[in-house]
Amino acid sequence: MADFIKIYNENPNAKEIAKVVKVLKAGGLVIYPTDTVYGLGCDIMNSKALEKITKIKGIKIEKAKLSFICNDLSHLSDYVKQIDSPTFKILKRALPGPYTFILPGSNNLPKIFKKKKTVGIRIPDNNIIRTLVKELGNPIVSTSIRDDDDILEYTTDPELIFEKWNNLVDVVIDDGYGGNEGSTIVDLTDSYPEVIREGKGSLDIL
Repeated sequence: MADFIKIYNENPNAKEIAKVVKVLKAGGLVIYPTDTVYGLGCDIMNSKALEKITKIKGIKIEKAKLSFICNDLSHLSDYVKQIDSPTFKILKRALPGPYTFILPGSNNLPKIFKKKKTVGIRIPDNNIIRTLVKELGNPIVSTSIRDDDDILEYTTDPELIFEKWNNLVDVVIDDGYGGNEGSTIVDLTDSYPEVIREGKGSLDIL
């Protein structure tokens, strides 16, 4: 059964953060808040944890639409090919914020992602998840928590999320009600930005 841990976005408790980081390093799965919807993720370096996520989602890793949550733009060159100045300016304007940017993947991607030509990068405007990534020392691979309900696409109540997921994950972080609108997804792999999905993030940054 998962741990249900209360952490406040305004001031994440270092002791609780350390507890969650320990779980991630051990290959555990964590549900956490972002600036959009609650997400499910694991340590990018742990292939067994990644396999667990894709099994839960019922997808193959090659087809999985997983994004990398980073703490800031400093780790970008580890996973993304060199980007031009206009692309970098868009990232600087938008992040941290409710966006997922699709960028060309570099040759340094973890082994399990070697076949992927592109990666989705997220830097949410949420202190909890960014602090977790910072303390972990590398990105967290993330996917949204979808709901089975036809009307409500995302579950927003952490207690309901815990009820549904407590036998599938190791930690559920409670930061109060989450949003019910996903991130805006923008493909920056070509000359012009292409909006794949309009979500919470404004298109004015493009």
